[in-house]
Order: sequence, then structure tokens, then C-alpha cells
Amino acid sequence: MHLRETGRHVVIHAPAKLNLFFEVLGRRDDGFHEVETFVYPIDLCDTLIITKRSDDRVKFRLSSVFSGAVGRESSLGQVPADSSNLVVRALELLRQSTGCRLGADVLLVKRIPSEAGLGGGSSDAAAALAGANITWNLKLPVERLAELGGTLGSDIPLFFRDGPSVCRGRGEIVEPVPSSPVLHFAVVRPPAGLNTAKVYGACCVAQEPRSLTRFVESITSARLGQIGACLFNRLESAASDLTPWIARIRRAFESLDCSGHQMTGSGTCYFGLCRHARHARRVARRLESFGLGKAYAVRGYR
Repeated sequence: MHLRETGRHVVIHAPAKLNLFFEVLGRRDDGFHEVETFVYPIDLCDTLIITKRSDDRVKFRLSSVFSGAVGRESSLGQVPADSSNLVVRALELLRQSTGCRLGADVLLVKRIPSEAGLGGGSSDAAAALAGANITWNLKLPVERLAELGGTLGSDIPLFFRDGPSVCRGRGEIVEPVPSSPVLHFAVVRPPAGLNTAKVYGACCVAQEPRSLTRFVESITSARLGQIGACLFNRLESAASDLTPWIARIRRAFESLDCSGHQMTGSGTCYFGLCRHARHARRVARRLESFGLGKAYAVRGYR
């Protein structure tokens, strides 16, 4: 994430992510699933603006780059605008854990679709913790913020790291991969989203899991053909059984000139690996012309 102070405000840009590799190793005793994944942040970002209040209230407001309620819902999915939003929950957790009684005005400008496998809610929560830590002058180390975030969601700790990472456990064990190249993608979010728990519930764990090491080797090679050949998501088959959109988008990508393509996370967003920015823009336009949903041309976030 990128964070800056501007007068009374703290402004945080919270990036989305793509899972270029995702393997499910099994169900844990705590109900979560053991996973291995390669997470790649992209430059599709939400923006949080946090301003300290003179009282102890946390006042949350949700905005969108899409005009109108219908346009916002169809492009973003269901995004809670009340205290159930992860941003508000993260701020309340931070206050409870530190005894802080300060308040804040929080504006969240949404660009990242929900129910999409892009990690938008988790990235927003991480940004809220980092921003409020400055706004309220709490001076907590980033490791403590990540620990707090991990109690709210498995994906939240990874957003405290810059650049691509390997994530293990339920997603909270994060290892940066600094040698990753800047890649370009076309990403499409179909009109329907998916519930993460239902996708995991429908997933069959393989007896012989795919090798994450082989994928990391392909990334460090920086060869698009090799990276594309190693893309993998164990959850894609399960998601395909729950919605017809995944198969429709997969067929569309097979007619396009991408180095590789697959679903990200638990879906429903789907992406193709492109040669450069111009190629990504061209593919995104084609996807929208096919009526497959809102499409984005993105690159790695640094």
C-alpha cells in the first residue's frame, strides 16, 4: 500500500491482488484450509482518507468511481456501507486492543470489485489499520498491525508487505519474493460474484498437490511463456461448478492471445497474462465487447 499525510488527512491507496498460483492442501482443525499461494499485487486500488475527529466517533462513508446505485452494484458487487464493513471492524479492533478512544472520519473510495478474489476488503482493512495507526499516533509496529489484521481475515497480513509474496498456512504466513518482474494483465469481473466459503466447500483436495516451487522458479525467470504455463488455481474447478461465468470467460480467453489465463482466489474475477500494457488494454476491451462484465487493464503494483 502507499500512504501519505496531507495536512489533517492520511491518504492510503490499497491495491488489489491476483493469485497466480493457488493450491489447497487440506482442511485444518480450526475450520480454515491450509493453502500455498503466490500473491501478486496490482495497480487497481481503493483509496482511504482518514481524518482525526475531536470526539470518539468513527464515522464511515462509502463512495464509488461508478455512478448510480445500479452501476455501482453491478460493477463492484455487494459492498457493505455500515459497521459490518471490514474497514470499520478493523478500526474498532485497533481501538479495543490499544485502549484508544479517539475518533475518525473515514472515506472509502471503492474501485476493487467484491466477491471477486481480488482481496479488496482485506486490503482496505490493512490500509485502515496502517492509516489509523498514524492518525491516532499509536506507533504500533507493522508486525503488530498485521497480527491484528490476521484475526479479521486470512488475507489481511499480506497487504502490509510491498510487492509479490508467497503465502502459506491459512494465508497469514507471508514471504516476500522481491525478484518478481512487473507483469501486465487483463482482468474481468463477471456480473455474478461467489461466496468464498461455498467455493472452498466444493473444492476437492488433490492427493498430490501442485508444486509452488516450480511456479516461483518460473516467476524469477521473467519468461511470460513459462509463467503462463505454470499458472494454477485449485479452486477454479469448484467455482466453475457454482457459476457458468467461469467457463464462459475461460472460453473467451482461449480465443485471445494471452500467455496464460485463470481465475484468481475464490473468484469470480478471471485474468489473462499479457505481453505489455497496450496488449492488456486491447484484451480488456475485447472482454467487455463480449458482454462478460467489467474489465480492467492492470500491471504489477510497486
